[in-house]
Amino acid sequence: MKDIRFNPEDESTYECFNCGTLVRTTAPAQCPDCGTDMRNRRTPIE
Repeated sequence: MKDIRFNPEDESTYECFNCGTLVRTTAPAQCPDCGTDMRNRRTPIE
């Protein structure tokens, strides 16, 4: 796997754990639709 340089100013796609809403932004705190936590889709879930 290739290392990716992290830059907090770059936009990424985030997905809501609860409703699946996708948001492209720098770092959302909570889902704009339901208020649940979101995850960066570039980070694998293991």
